[in-house]
Amino acid sequence: MSRNEFSCDCNVIHQEAVDEVLQKMPNEDIFNKLADLFKLIGDTTRCRILFALDQNEMCVCDLANVLDMTKSSISHQLAVLRRSGVVRCRKNGKEVYYTLDDEHIVKLFEIGLEHINHKD
Repeated sequence: MSRNEFSCDCNVIHQEAVDEVLQKMPNEDIFNKLADLFKLIGDTTRCRILFALDQNEMCVCDLANVLDMTKSSISHQLAVLRRSGVVRCRKNGKEVYYTLDDEHIVKLFEIGLEHINHKD
């Protein structure tokens, strides 16, 4: 049997470290919401939409043109993203413009993209 050089082979509990982490540990609901957020942005189409909206505020027609998709499919994905608080919209007359919801979403997306680009 081969040994995994990265596995811990001791029986020592570092109680201070354990206590510190346990004290800061969020409840299960927070982890569920975090996992849902990552699942939501883990879709290729939604990632493409997020990229476009990270570059510029856009309407459904613009996004459909950029992503070469139907307005209906873009609208569906935007509704999912809007309900989840990832994008927001503003109305200007008959037009509705979408953008990333806030700086947290912008940073999350840009840091993820930077991480992927840095690895290549």
